[in-house]
Amino acid sequence: MQVFNVQGMTCGHCVKAVTHAVQNQDPTAVVEVDLGQKQVRVQSTLATSKILELIHEEGYQAEVA
Repeated sequence: MQVFNVQGMTCGHCVKAVTHAVQNQDPTAVVEVDLGQKQVRVQSTLATSKILELIHEEGYQAEVA
């Protein structure tokens, strides 16, 4: 499980945007978003750098936790 700190997520739309961005590249990925902790946990075969890129493409600042 990869964990990322993500700034800028505030609502359900943000959760869907990040989840769909990752799952479009890896349909079997498990994405868990915790808005309160500003964290995204991803279980995926995608490289960490690719997941960071996908989150950035959605307009959020992200770093490995």
